[in-house]
Amino acid sequence: MSETTVGVVGAGAMGAGIAHVVAAAGARAVLTDVRPGAAEAARSGIGDALGRLVAKGRLASDAAESTLARIEVAATLGDLPPCAVVVEAIREDLGDKQDLFAALEATQPRDALLATNTSSLDITAIAAATHTPDRVVGLHFFNPAPVMRLVEVVHGRQTSQDTLERALAYVRAWGKTPVTCTSTPGFIVNRVARPYYGEAFRVLEEGLASAPEIDAALRGAGFPMGPFELTDLIGQDVNLAVGTSVWEQTGRDPRYTPVRLQQDLVAHGHLGRKSGQGIYAYAADGSRVEEPGSEALAPGPSDPSTPAASLTHDVVARTIAMLVNEAVDLVHRGEASEADVDVAMQLGTRYPRGPVEWGRELGFDVVARQLAELDEAYPGGRYRPSPGLG
Repeated sequence: MSETTVGVVGAGAMGAGIAHVVAAAGARAVLTDVRPGAAEAARSGIGDALGRLVAKGRLASDAAESTLARIEVAATLGDLPPCAVVVEAIREDLGDKQDLFAALEATQPRDALLATNTSSLDITAIAAATHTPDRVVGLHFFNPAPVMRLVEVVHGRQTSQDTLERALAYVRAWGKTPVTCTSTPGFIVNRVARPYYGEAFRVLEEGLASAPEIDAALRGAGFPMGPFELTDLIGQDVNLAVGTSVWEQTGRDPRYTPVRLQQDLVAHGHLGRKSGQGIYAYAADGSRVEEPGSEALAPGPSDPSTPAASLTHDVVARTIAMLVNEAVDLVHRGEASEADVDVAMQLGTRYPRGPVEWGRELGFDVVARQLAELDEAYPGGRYRPSPGLG
């Protein structure tokens, strides 16, 4: 990789992380940003991060120095040298990305891959701004990029097989694990993970369990964080925005309908750790206060007469059934392979099992019966079983 030049456009946390990854793998990374001084500041921040690794004994000082030496700064987009691949990591705005890709097409060699780190926008729509959509591909890194192993390699309708294969080779050479999928709303991780949050909010909204009980139940099932702990960490506004985007892009499919409880949290500015209050309350240092922060949203006592009470009260069973259903449906539509879905969810979210594997262990017929029971208790289409369950 020593002769490969990678352009990175956008010097925020993701852009800086991608430049760090590329340089650590031995390639030349050239970072640029429209904000004056942003790329220089990002390079300095990478140097600080490398220095901390050296201080902890996790990286040799000469390796840190050589990594930083491979990161360069370009003053403007036009100053980017000819690159083998350019990865953009600017804000999530389709118009801005289309303008950028049109400019990259005009300034970069015809054989350069043009990659977007978008987490939610359609690759085909971004590529539509170019005359060479065959070389446009999604490379969705996860934050923090130097730590997270997963990269979703996303192909639009006109992405060529050669582009896809080259993108996979670059990702592997950078020390990451790639998975591939079509440009489906939410790709793999953000699509399949929706029920992990949605079921928890619905159980809380229904008054079937408290937030601490729900979080504890799902941690007990092997998930690294409960859904409310996690959404408070991510930001309730960010999590709601991703879910709403998937809902809109799927024609307002009831599987992804936003939950009023989360909408109310965001409307009241209860965004999680960053605002000091979300589902839980937080001290100034970010530590959690013992009692839930949104007491007005706390559930009342459970109603034992709820239809299908044995399942509707069981947030773990509901969540796993919905995760399996979502994963199997993605595979059934031909948007990703079983193996890639399971790898993506284990690396991207640290789930204890891949959801397809989980479904196979439980029995797809068992999952289908659970969903049918939920669909009867809550009509409307959210719990409709995927044809892929058999």
